[in-house]
Amino acid sequence: MELPRAPSFRLEGRHALVTGAGRGIGVAIATALAQNGAHVHLAARSADEVGEVAEALRRSGWRASPLPLDVMDTAAVQAAVDALPVLSVLVNNAGTNRPKPISDVALDDFDAVFDLNVRALYVATQAVVRRMLAAGTGGSIINISSQMGHVGGPNRSLYCGSKHAVEGITKALAVELAPKGIRVNSIAPTFIETAMTRPYFEVPGFKDSVLAKIALGRLGQVEDIMGAVAYLASDASALVTGTSLVVDGGWTAQ
Repeated sequence: MELPRAPSFRLEGRHALVTGAGRGIGVAIATALAQNGAHVHLAARSADEVGEVAEALRRSGWRASPLPLDVMDTAAVQAAVDALPVLSVLVNNAGTNRPKPISDVALDDFDAVFDLNVRALYVATQAVVRRMLAAGTGGSIINISSQMGHVGGPNRSLYCGSKHAVEGITKALAVELAPKGIRVNSIAPTFIETAMTRPYFEVPGFKDSVLAKIALGRLGQVEDIMGAVAYLASDASALVTGTSLVVDGGWTAQ
């Protein structure tokens, strides 16, 4: 009897681009891809941050290159992608949040959240897809969404709206690009404890309200995202497209 062979999570010979790679979840995503053999290109506005991350990855024996880049600059994104080797993996991780009651939301807030969370994601995806299609190589696009792309939350109309848009874009592109061998999926985390989110948990009562909705009873850590990224980037998920891998500790199951 010949037993089936489990598919590999390894990514040798593949190039990956991670946006928002200078801190927090982005560093964990880049590390997960590099650990599994990919050459990771780390994009963020801060040259110092991505340079430090790339150096730390290289010291560990992995392949990484810093890419100082403002993902809000459409021309710069296209030029950067054109200058890279053809990518096998894109992780759209750059994002922001401005939680406010709707009565306090300014148009500047709306533009800031949707321009980064939706427009920049779309522009980067378009640039990468053009290269993939021209090369005929296929690939994996991973959009970092949120549990808030599946549910609602008070004071989060902008964030929820932008992440619901990400989920819609993910599904539509998955259907459109499947015949070309390009898979498109999202990862939807719960609240992940990072330097950016830590101040929220210092607001009296907020952390308790969050933990009350996470069935596993703890906040997410950046390490909780790493396995999901490695899976969706690799051949282990070869038949997976148009889906959202919800890493939420049971938040949306209730």
